[in-house]
Amino acid sequence: MNVLAPLAARYAYWLGLPAEDTALPEASPEEIRAMPIVMRLEKAEPPGRTPLLEAAATAAVALCLDERARPGGEWHDAVHAWVSGHIRKVARRARGAHWQAAQEFPGVTVTVDGAQARALVPGRVVEVPKEIARLQISGSDLPSDDPGPAPEDRPLLLLNPEVQMTVGKAAAQVGHGTMILAALLGPEQLAAWAEMGYACAVRTPTIDEWKQLHPGDDPAGAWHSRRVIAVRDAGFTEVDPGTVTVLARWP
Repeated sequence: MNVLAPLAARYAYWLGLPAEDTALPEASPEEIRAMPIVMRLEKAEPPGRTPLLEAAATAAVALCLDERARPGGEWHDAVHAWVSGHIRKVARRARGAHWQAAQEFPGVTVTVDGAQARALVPGRVVEVPKEIARLQISGSDLPSDDPGPAPEDRPLLLLNPEVQMTVGKAAAQVGHGTMILAALLGPEQLAAWAEMGYACAVRTPTIDEWKQLHPGDDPAGAWHSRRVIAVRDAGFTEVDPGTVTVLARWP
């Protein structure tokens, strides 16, 4: 059974809620679960923004579909408990020895064109190891880049062209996008994606392109007819509750 099944069950319902109803109340600190996404941001040679986002998006879904996250696997209980609630992610930056230290914790590291991101097994925020908790993301960002046309053989994640997001926020959002896609795909499609290492492309469309692809008030129809899903944010950080931050399209 796909550990992401709870996402499939909630997807259309979540997208159909009024914006004010997506502003979920904060749970008590003891109950909040999150997936840390550690991004390698070396001072001397910072990565490109687009490949870093692609690495983060791939790492998030690769961890969830790893054999260790399947029933009976060592990661299953932690991933299932997290996916069954709000799929919160916390992006963090690391460099040098701190990046190397992050490799010692359970997770999946992905490299795209020299950019690296590591998704760690989700857990309670209050129980995050101090080596990870000390890593910060506030104040970090990367300039926009021009990655060129997106490859047509992989999922395409489109960032909302009318919403400004830091690289950390965008990394979390594209990670949500790949997870929702994986929750809705069939076994054959997932197997084909796995053979590609869950590769994806991240781009920023024009406003007109965004509007044409947006599922609107028919998320189920958009998925079945156009293979497009939307990521809707709960508004904890940077954007207003109910904001659609990312559209993801299966090729």
